[in-house]
Amino acid sequence: MKHFKHEHRGKRRLHKTPNAGEVQACRWWLDHERKLVKPRLILALGATAGLSLLGRRPVVKPERGRVLETPDGDRVLLTVHPSYLLRLQDVDTRLRERMAL
Repeated sequence: MKHFKHEHRGKRRLHKTPNAGEVQACRWWLDHERKLVKPRLILALGATAGLSLLGRRPVVKPERGRVLETPDGDRVLLTVHPSYLLRLQDVDTRLRERMAL
């Protein structure tokens, strides 16, 4: 995504997940960058990145660490978004999740 939505809560700005229409509206930019860079593998961090690349909202946990394919044939490695790791409260879970792909 090339733009971010925020929700103001007091002095803080909290990121809001873009909806499918917003992801689609920015798709042309991502496609253009992919054509210029020609990556051998794209790392998708989270469901929104997966949606923008795969054209569907992936289920991150079961598909995490798998190489998936975009509709036009590029390879995508899906994993969790870093913010997920930051929100984990349990130390053991946090460590286990950080070690996973």
